[in-house]
Amino acid sequence: MKSLTSVINKADPVIVSFAIFNVIFHIAVAGNLEYHRDELLYFTLGEHPATGYASVPPLIGWIAWIIQNIFGYSLFAVRILPAVMSGVMIFLIAAITRELGGSKYAIALSATGFTVSLFGLRTFSLYQPVHLDMFFWTLSIYLIIKYINADKDKYLLFLGIVAGLALLNKYLIGVLFLGLMVIVPFTGYRKVLVKRKLWLGIMTGFIIFLPNLIWQYSHHFPVFEHLMELNRTQLSNVDRATFLIEQIMSPALASILTIAGIMYLLLNKNMSGFRFLGLSMLFVVIFLMLLKGKSYYTQGIFPFLISAGSVYYGNKLKRSVSKILLLLIMIVLTLPLIPVGLPVFKSEGMVRYFKNMEEKYGMVVGRRFEDNIIHSLPQDYADMLGWKELTLITDSAFNMIDDKNAAFIYCENYGQAGAITVIGKKYKLPEPVSFNESFRYWIPLEFDPDITSMVYINDEPGEDVRGVFRKIRKIGSVSDPDAREYGTGVWLCQEPVGSFNSFWKMRLEELNEE
Repeated sequence: MKSLTSVINKADPVIVSFAIFNVIFHIAVAGNLEYHRDELLYFTLGEHPATGYASVPPLIGWIAWIIQNIFGYSLFAVRILPAVMSGVMIFLIAAITRELGGSKYAIALSATGFTVSLFGLRTFSLYQPVHLDMFFWTLSIYLIIKYINADKDKYLLFLGIVAGLALLNKYLIGVLFLGLMVIVPFTGYRKVLVKRKLWLGIMTGFIIFLPNLIWQYSHHFPVFEHLMELNRTQLSNVDRATFLIEQIMSPALASILTIAGIMYLLLNKNMSGFRFLGLSMLFVVIFLMLLKGKSYYTQGIFPFLISAGSVYYGNKLKRSVSKILLLLIMIVLTLPLIPVGLPVFKSEGMVRYFKNMEEKYGMVVGRRFEDNIIHSLPQDYADMLGWKELTLITDSAFNMIDDKNAAFIYCENYGQAGAITVIGKKYKLPEPVSFNESFRYWIPLEFDPDITSMVYINDEPGEDVRGVFRKIRKIGSVSDPDAREYGTGVWLCQEPVGSFNSFWKMRLEELNEE
């Protein structure tokens, strides 16, 4: 990987500065809000290393286990890897730009484009599979370009290895490889299909991915259940026109580069050798649009398009004034938009920011939730509030129990369960029980000793809970109106009417029937 290592070894001060800035900037704002709902889930997976989980492949859980054993469970521990990866992406994008024939200006422009992109700001601020997914998409494209330029089969082997690791992180990258399989046979690169190193790479990647495939089979492929649930609750409401519009909104000012990049790849004769990659990027967008995927599913193609667009402007702009002006336009016009991508203020400041956007410009960016109601904050930010309060109330409730060995904590959703697992470490709370997400794989089949007390976290105890416990009292609830968990209650349930294990056995039987 000579180009990538040369970018690092030469230590271009501009690229190094961009990389360091990205890392520091993401770390600096990491504590403004709390853990994200999904981060709490993905970090909890590290407590249960496995070769598969309910909705994601295992890599994010494996990495969480490593981080927990080095840094612990703090907010810094959760956010450090995405922040560092934002710096790694700068070097990778710079390497792609160089491989595409970009000048020093083009390389600096590509680094600027990634830094000011809203998708880059948001993706590398949270511990989710998405930031690793974008890295693997970009690295895969880099290896393809490197193979074309160097004509060395070893890059095909590397590509297979990266593909296997990428599939262990997120299945979405399969769309990229599907596009390549559809398009490459119709190009002059079809000869690659008989390369020994390509098939060796495919076999290696398959072996890397195989443990998760076996896990999926042994658990009756829960990924399909997850996709059907996702389609029923979220994807069915996706509007295709909005999907296309958000392909421009997500990069924000960097769309100056992404749009130019796709056009440059498809239409310019200097890019004829890479045109199939442009067609593959187009395939990804059309395929996901037709399937009504979420708009951010396409983000893996953006870093490459930023590089291609930067090469175009690097060749097109001849005067220093126009080059500097383009950089300034992207930076200056992005400044007011930064809070859309990153929580640069505390929650009160973020609420004021979005309120001002609505009052002054009539914009409700991201504030319409999946329930189609406009809230005070975008859903991602609302999902980063209330967890500490919820854990504190739960700790208070649990401390009211005399016999803690005969007690447990129940959570209705994975965010609540993740909060008690991750934040609860500080208070030595036991791992909660939940039927939601991967938590369902870790539920006890029987309690020993039998349960006499339960801390119940949900809006209201259901009839089943009220039928089991004589004494139920509310200890508190999430009081932050800006939090998505606003109003979620913590209930202390005691004095069961009979054997709780008998009730639990029936509940598990119902779960298995579902």
